[in-house]
This record gives sequence, structure tokens and C-alpha cells, in this order.
Amino acid sequence: MNFYIVDDDPSIPMILRQILEKNPENTVIGIAHEAKKALADIMIMDVDIVLADLLMPGISGIELIKKLKALKPALRAIMISQVKDSDLRAEAYEAGIEFFIDKPINMIEVKTVVEKVSQSVQMATKLNNIQSLVGGGAVATAPVVDQKQQQKEKILSILRFLGITSEAGSSDILAIAQIMLDQNLSFREIDFNAAYHIDDREKKIMFQRIRRAIKTGLTNLANISLDGMGDEIVVEYANTLYEYKNVRSEMLLLEGTRSTGGKTSLKRFFDGLVQEV
Repeated sequence: MNFYIVDDDPSIPMILRQILEKNPENTVIGIAHEAKKALADIMIMDVDIVLADLLMPGISGIELIKKLKALKPALRAIMISQVKDSDLRAEAYEAGIEFFIDKPINMIEVKTVVEKVSQSVQMATKLNNIQSLVGGGAVATAPVVDQKQQQKEKILSILRFLGITSEAGSSDILAIAQIMLDQNLSFREIDFNAAYHIDDREKKIMFQRIRRAIKTGLTNLANISLDGMGDEIVVEYANTLYEYKNVRSEMLLLEGTRSTGGKTSLKRFFDGLVQEV
């Protein structure tokens, strides 16, 4: 993986570089101490993951990520911060980051977060390769390509908001949603055995991966609501993807006032996800 680190504290990139490059598959290809230089560098570099400080003079880390994601949607971002403000953190997630790494830097936390995001990048790459092969090399018109890319980015933005892009089931969710969109199918109309060339056992394993990811999204959405960030988009996703009563049940479980959390439904989640797209 190629990394770029942005932090106005010169010691932070040095520490992160040492941690990252202990893995021979990782390379830090650039470091900047202010966002303007980082923006110029990253636009001409082959960067997979950027690690950016939240609070920097001039352009903030959040603004930097917004600008980068607008120009390079596939770029993954991790935010570095000692700030615990829930509103700022929510804004950072909405800008498109995958995770936070807290200061002071903890080596285990860095390794864990980076590994999750790296796996997500690898899964997305594999999925793109599979989709290219399935497409059979057919030449599509530019508007169709643009529409598919926009649909994919919308799905990814929802999964990022739910905090599940690094989950093992996220690539399955993306692929299934794309099938539903391309073939104008509801979730229950998909013949998974035929579409994926799998037997019932393999289908069950895939559904288990997806259920775990969706359940994590439900918990994350409930946590966002508990933090007082019950804005319109949270309520919309709660209703469309899970049914709000299940998010409420999960909130009560997290508060310790209920012994069971909310339930998830594959049908509701996928049909709701496609509806949002």
C-alpha cells in the first residue's frame, strides 16, 4: 500500500512512517506538514491511503479530505486527532474518512486500523477486477459508465457513513447492490446460486458475512444517535435500511436498559440501499 501522511507536528509523520514501513508491503511515498502541499502532491501521486491531521492551519484535515475525495473518489482516508468532539468527528466521517487514530499515537491502534483499511482497498480492487471480467470487455457508452460509477460511489458513501467499509461483507454488499441496480431486481428476486456459481453452503457463508457487516452498521448508527447526532440523514438511514424501531432497540441495548438489540433484515437493508441510490 502507498501512504501519504499530513500533519503539522513533524514528529507524527516520523512515528507513523516507522510503524507503517515495518510491514514490507507498505511504503510512505509522501509527507507534508500542511494541507496545501499535500493536495498538490497527492493529485500527481499513486496514493492508496492518506493519513491526515484533523486540525491544521489553513486548510483543515476535513476540508482536505473533501477536496481529495471529490477528485479521487477511490482514495481512502484515516484521520489523526486528539480531539474528542463528536460533531467534528461526525463531520469527518461524512467527509469520507474510514477511521480515526487518536493521539498520542498507539502502535497497536495504528496497525489495526491500517490493516482494516488496507483489506478494504484490496477487496474493492478484487471486486473491480471481477466486475471487469463479468462485463466481458464490452464497450459501454460514457454516460452508462458515469452512472455506474456514481451509483457505486453512493453505495460506498452509505457504507462509509455506517462505518462498515472495512467489514468482510462490504464487498458482497456492493456487488449485490450493483446486480440489483443493473438488472432492476429486488433482493428476493436474485438467484444467488446462479449469479455467483455457488452452492447453498457457500451462499449461507456469504450471507453470514453480510449479516455481520449489517449488524455492525446498525450498532454504529445507534451509537451516532446516542451521541446526539440524530440529524435527517441518520433518521433516513435508520428508517430505510433498518426500520427505526430496530435502531431504537439497539440504542437501548447500548444504554443498558434493554437485554436485546435491534434486528436486521437482508431484504430491508438491500432494498433500502438500492432505494437510496
